[in-house]
Amino acid sequence: MVELVGPDGASVAAAAQLLHDFNLEYDEPSPPPAQLADRLAQLISGDQVSVLLARDPHEVPVGVAVFRLQPSIWSQAQEAYLAELYVVPARRGQGYGRELITETIRVCRDRGADYVLVVTSEEDRLAQRLYEAAGFRRTEGDGGPDMMAYELEL
Repeated sequence: MVELVGPDGASVAAAAQLLHDFNLEYDEPSPPPAQLADRLAQLISGDQVSVLLARDPHEVPVGVAVFRLQPSIWSQAQEAYLAELYVVPARRGQGYGRELITETIRVCRDRGADYVLVVTSEEDRLAQRLYEAAGFRRTEGDGGPDMMAYELEL
């Protein structure tokens, strides 16, 4: 089961905990879950992000997706960016990632997006297979020019 998370309640806290766990799994810094939940609630309330939460049959949170929509420069549609998608390690390969990506695509389409962009690491073969199975195509490397990602801390 996948639900769209509102700014209040236990679901936003569960999503924050999963995002925190995601960063810890990949040795990335993360604010404490309560601080992250407050930030997610602000972003959801301001319609700046949407959050989906996957639960197992016992209602235990097992996965999360976070995406943003913004007006496209190239068309009258929205463009979507899937910023985060995470399934707890013990639940991978059980269809939760597929449910999250399917629902992300549906919500983005319903909200007027004409495409969804997602970025993953070269090493994350499971994520690559998930995205390709959902119909995403690689737009760099084998499918186009190599792209480089740059960041600048301000």
